[in-house]
Amino acid sequence: MRVTLSGCCLVLVLASVVSGGERGAKDGEWLEGMRVGPLKRLDIGVTRAGRLIPALLTDEDLDLRTTKTRVLLVNLGVSRASLESVGTLLKWFYGSKEAAGYRKRFLLSAVPMTNPDGWAVGLNGRDLSSKVPGPSFPPTGTAYGDPKTSEAHYLWRFIGMSAPDLVIEMGGGNRSAIGVPRSDLLQLRPLVELGRRLGVTGGLASSLPGQSPSGTGPIPAVLLEGQSRQLPDRLVEIFQSGFTGPSPARIELQKRLDRTPLQIARQLARRYGRHLKSVAYIPALALVGRIRLGELTDDPGHLADVERIVSRYVSGRVPTVPPGRVSGSNHSGHLVFSELARVTGKAVYGRMARNAADLGFDSRGELRAAMPGHLEMSDSVFMACPILVEVGALSGEDRYRQMALRHMRFMLSTNLRPDGLHAHSPKDKTAWGRGNGFPALGLSWCLSHLRESAAERKPMLAAHREHLRALIPHQDATGMWHQVIDHSGSYREFTCTCMITYAMIRGIRGGWLDVRRFGPVVSRSWPAIQSRIAVDASLVDVCTGTGKQTSLRAYLDRTAILGPDERGGAMALLVTTEMARWQRDRLRQRQRAGR
Repeated sequence: MRVTLSGCCLVLVLASVVSGGERGAKDGEWLEGMRVGPLKRLDIGVTRAGRLIPALLTDEDLDLRTTKTRVLLVNLGVSRASLESVGTLLKWFYGSKEAAGYRKRFLLSAVPMTNPDGWAVGLNGRDLSSKVPGPSFPPTGTAYGDPKTSEAHYLWRFIGMSAPDLVIEMGGGNRSAIGVPRSDLLQLRPLVELGRRLGVTGGLASSLPGQSPSGTGPIPAVLLEGQSRQLPDRLVEIFQSGFTGPSPARIELQKRLDRTPLQIARQLARRYGRHLKSVAYIPALALVGRIRLGELTDDPGHLADVERIVSRYVSGRVPTVPPGRVSGSNHSGHLVFSELARVTGKAVYGRMARNAADLGFDSRGELRAAMPGHLEMSDSVFMACPILVEVGALSGEDRYRQMALRHMRFMLSTNLRPDGLHAHSPKDKTAWGRGNGFPALGLSWCLSHLRESAAERKPMLAAHREHLRALIPHQDATGMWHQVIDHSGSYREFTCTCMITYAMIRGIRGGWLDVRRFGPVVSRSWPAIQSRIAVDASLVDVCTGTGKQTSLRAYLDRTAILGPDERGGAMALLVTTEMARWQRDRLRQRQRAGR
């Protein structure tokens, strides 16, 4: 079959951009001519020079349940020819009459350029970074901070989490050809007769069918070469080969989305919430998650196991506050004791929770300016305020609530930005993801245990609502929030998304957030969370432990963990059990309404 292009406007636009020394005049200028039809921009990474790495996708392409076959074009080169090739295919697919029938069965998206830095400096060849030779796949080094492979990591993990049915790597050269990797992947069989066989080269197309980007599964891939005018013919050959997908990666993500919150929580609880080696927030929150899972499932085994785990602290063999080691993480680690006090009614747990809360007062019993151990970090809104409010609720003493409000105001005066987001610390104004997740989680926790008549409730609620409203515009099209909240090229970070989602669900359940406004936000974030939790409780892109950083670059470069992670597991247990409670609440409401 021979196809033709309906017009040449796109090629002309691209040519005007790349001619005569204008290559680096405006970052991203080359992209505008490619935004045809329903395609929208979605940034998937950021280069070492700070340039965004864009993708072009449709809304339907973000829906893993679409019945269409999802095809992704990826251009690793920086030549005018390679860029024109991507543009030609997008223009033909979304604009020509010849492709109308294929649009009913296929979706076509693209990462038009993975190396904007190389483009800006006029670099030729296939380099993925302007500083080093093109890396092999899967990329080595640490995501996403390795200066030699950061772009490759962004691309690799994006492909894994978007899970297309077919990736087409755009190759160079003038000959028209399709390269198909040597692979046992069943989905590739309809394509094997289309062209030459690719050996194991370490390139993108040869690696995807045998690897598992983001731990989701292999993805069929081919290498497409030729001049731009030849490429629609080759794309038609692929469409007519009988290839349909879904890719193994897409199947895996669809399975993850089919799980209920309780099913996911049970999977998480097999790995997380199994120790309290020290009283710190990470293991403590996982234990709280297990207690709540036990309540939801009427399984007393979880509570019994948590009580066994904390018994060495109850006996006094190990102090809950290590001598001379005051820290915010230790303060919030005592939340497991306040949770146990509430669930069991045992006074001993309430006394243990006081061990942290009492640090808010000086030797005369007067309120301190702020809880010790805050280190001026926004994390401390969570690290200190909830345990103070919890102890206040358990004891009935007003001073704990008063101290919680004082501490919140201290932290907001220290880090709250004019736009409503939290800087992580005074050292740098970057709105770190988890540095905003902590205030969201912390104030939602406080509001859950503040009675309506409490004087502290109104200012805390106002601060909480303003913060969440500031977060909504920065939710990514995938449903995630970013490692740097207001930086679209930073990675989509798991823990902050869990924390913000938890806060919104808890607020809807508690009646202090409007479900009409916040419900749709949760509806977008929840599937994103589901898809990033594997059956074995491995997780995708959890930011490693992070203290004060002094630059945006430092936050961008924080390691993104792929695999099991205690911190991520704790946050996942909290949000999955909270989602399960919300689903239970809504079911009961419907049942009552039907009576």
